[in-house]
Amino acid sequence: MDKQVIVSPSPHVHSGESTSRLMFNVVLALMPAFAVSLYYFGVGALIVTLLAVGSCVIFEYLIQKFLMKGNPTITDGSAIVTGLLLAFNVPSNLPWHIVVIGSLVAIGVAKMSFGGLGSNPFNPALVGRVFMLISFPVQMTSWPLPVASRLQYLDAVTGPTPLAILKEGLKNGETISQMGDKIPSHMQMFMGLMGGSLGEIAAFALLIGFAWLLFTKVITWHIPVSIFTTIAVFTGILWMINPETNADPIFHLLTGGVMIGAIFMATDYVTSPMNPVGMWIFGIGIGLLTVIIRVWGAYPEGVSFAILIMNAFVPLLNRYVKPKRFGEEVKRNG
Repeated sequence: MDKQVIVSPSPHVHSGESTSRLMFNVVLALMPAFAVSLYYFGVGALIVTLLAVGSCVIFEYLIQKFLMKGNPTITDGSAIVTGLLLAFNVPSNLPWHIVVIGSLVAIGVAKMSFGGLGSNPFNPALVGRVFMLISFPVQMTSWPLPVASRLQYLDAVTGPTPLAILKEGLKNGETISQMGDKIPSHMQMFMGLMGGSLGEIAAFALLIGFAWLLFTKVITWHIPVSIFTTIAVFTGILWMINPETNADPIFHLLTGGVMIGAIFMATDYVTSPMNPVGMWIFGIGIGLLTVIIRVWGAYPEGVSFAILIMNAFVPLLNRYVKPKRFGEEVKRNG
């Protein structure tokens, strides 16, 4: 026979997307939040971001080259994204050695120890953040104030986050009305005029990134919307029951890591479900756990823990929540 038919397993149709192209779009989507962090935190934001990105890339190269004895894949951009997300989840005055340690844990423990990109069960940046939070709680909860800290790095002027103000006030028996001007307004929180991690404070910048990821089809809307909806519904119920001890839904959506977590970390391809039904369950679980930790837990924030907990359920969701296979027989009544 002159012509041979080559038989191979699926998929038979490939898109023009590549890992490096996807990561490039994620980096572009993070740029508005990075620009805002530079405006509010200045030199500290720049130093922490460069340290995190640089150390993540270097650690991945060294581990692949000398420990795994393979070809380094740092050009795919995944280490850069991990470094950016790690930096965006820490204070802009975090000492350099803690940033480097967090990068080592994110790349060396959470990513490369499982085989590298595509094999890690937990989001690397969040693993690094939680490790630093547990190991260095004082440094990880000293939040530089925006604008006042532009020209400072380690000596930045610090203050509490809105979530910390709320948690501490309720612990001391204050009502939300009594806290008054201590808590920023919704518009201030939307624009980023509050204490917090350098990349999570400005909701409007993160939403611009969200729009770009949807436009370029890097992610779908299912996980972020399910997280936002779940948090809004449950905090709304609590707020209607007693608005003096429970913050309103908008407060919860605009503070902490809800925006950056829902848009950029919960949607990670490797650590999130593969089909819409699984994504909805995954997002609802993250939203519910976030509310539980924030309202009744010891920590004022709960997004990072919620995402990591739900990451552990992704293999089960992918196994038991599946779309119908092509050609599967459908049982009919009668």
